Amino acid sequence: MGTNLTNQNSIQEESKSRLKSGNACYHSVQTLLSSSLLSKNLKIEIYRTIILLVVLYGCETWSLTLREECRVRVSESRVLRRIFGPKRDKITREWRRLHNEELNDLYSPPNIVWVIKSRRIRWVGYVAHMGERRGIYRVLVGKPEGKRPL
Repeated sequence: MGTNLTNQNSIQEESKSRLKSGNACYHSVQTLLSSSLLSKNLKIEIYRTIILLVVLYGCETWSLTLREECRVRVSESRVLRRIFGPKRDKITREWRRLHNEELNDLYSPPNIVWVIKSRRIRWVGYVAHMGERRGIYRVLVGKPEGKRPL
């Protein structure tokens, strides 16, 4: 479960590979998530303990752009729609997919973007307590010298 690093410090390739791995986990447990024999709480626990952990591996170092936030949210919504299933419309009596607001109401834990941001803050706390000899600490508190080129 290594990470992908690029010379432009872009997390796009890393997030794509994480989402691919999460998608593979999703497809491996897809029959469980759509089963009517399991409770919704158990399905959510399967999602949080299997799929979410694979997607969020190494997310502490990601600098999320709006595009990456959207991709991660779409991935989470797809899994949650499978867990909660379709909803029957009261007026037309037809089945329809759940809207994002309805998913947010049904899924009470914080959304995936909030989890990523809170893990980043926690990771910065770990780095701040490291000694000055550690390279990552020097990156955190260091100030670049000289002038940047145009």
